Amino acid sequence: MVSSSSPSAAGSATGHAVHCRGVVKRFGDVTAVDGLDLEILPAECFGLLGPNGAGKTTTVEILQGILTADAGTVEVLGLEWTRNGTELRARLGSQLQETRFPDKLRVIEVLKLFRSFYPKGLPVEEAIGAVGLEEKSRAYVKTLSGGQQQRLAIACALVGDPDLLFLDEPTTGLDPQARRRLWDVILELRERGKTILLTTHYMEEAERLCDRVGVMDLGRM
Repeated sequence: MVSSSSPSAAGSATGHAVHCRGVVKRFGDVTAVDGLDLEILPAECFGLLGPNGAGKTTTVEILQGILTADAGTVEVLGLEWTRNGTELRARLGSQLQETRFPDKLRVIEVLKLFRSFYPKGLPVEEAIGAVGLEEKSRAYVKTLSGGQQQRLAIACALVGDPDLLFLDEPTTGLDPQARRRLWDVILELRERGKTILLTTHYMEEAERLCDRVGVMDLGRM
C-alpha cells in the first residue's frame, strides 16, 4: 500500500531515483521480499513503514548493494549494482540504525574521515552545520548524547553530497525532544531537495516527514 501526504513540488520530477519490479529475496525457506514493486522519485522523501520482519531492512540492503536480489529488476539512480557498483557507492549516503564511532575521535575528525572516502563531497563544516552540531565540532564522540550521535551519523551520510540518502530508523531509542530535533534536520534536508528513503516504525513520523509512504508486511508492499 502506498499513500500520499502533501507531496512537495520536488516529488514531481521526471524519472526515478529508485525503480524496482518483482524483486524477490529468499533466505533458505524464508521469503523476506516477495515480488516487490517500488518507485521513488527524485527529490522526494519516501517512507518505508512496517513491523519487524516485514522486509524493510532486506529491501534497503538490496538497494544499497549489500544484498543481491534472487529475482526481479533493481535500478538505483538509473544504474544497476552488477554493472555500476563503483559509481553507485560514490553517489549514495547511508545512516545505519546502530552506527558506532570511535570514542576517542572528535566530531570534526569523524567527518574528515568519512569525507576522505568520497571523490567529491561537502566541506566538513557544511555537513556539521546541516545537522546543527556546530557547537560540538571539537567534542569527543563519547561525550555526545544519543540524539547528537544520530545527527553525527546523518552528517557522515551527507558529507559525500549523495544523490540518494538512506535513513534507517533514525529516531529509534531517542527521547521525544531529541526525536523532534532530528525531525527538523530531516525536514531541512527535504526542503533542500535531497532524495531520501526513510525507514521507520512510527506512522506519525512517516506522515510528518515523508512525501509518500509505502507499508510493507510479509515482504510485500
